[in-house]
Amino acid sequence: MTGKPEVLFVCVHNAGRSQMAAALLAHHADGAVDVRSAGSVPADSINPAVREAMAELGLDLSREVPKKLTTDAVEAADVVITMGCGDACPVFPGKRYLDWQLEDPAGKGVEDVRPIRDEIDRRVRELLAELSAAETGRP
Repeated sequence: MTGKPEVLFVCVHNAGRSQMAAALLAHHADGAVDVRSAGSVPADSINPAVREAMAELGLDLSREVPKKLTTDAVEAADVVITMGCGDACPVFPGKRYLDWQLEDPAGKGVEDVRPIRDEIDRRVRELLAELSAAETGRP
């Protein structure tokens, strides 16, 4: 990676896990990482329970919309993370690909989305620490 790293979170509908991950990484990175999310079959809107769970952390997803996954988005990313949803991405040399096996928040209430959100937050913080270490050359 040279310059600011770019991370792409991918989930089929881009309405839950990938949106939470993108919002959390953007929040914690505070501009140090370019963050995007997308899905192969984007939903019409963000899952309402996901919006509510993120609002509890002060993160507003009300203006976010699910986005279509493109080859260009994958090609531009340094790290591509699928969310355990079976979505397939084009593979390009030199990219880091991860699959985070996470429960799907679809059809769940906010009380069941919170643990998913918290697990995503834990993983996002670990990823950010790794990206920061790689940027500075420290283990």
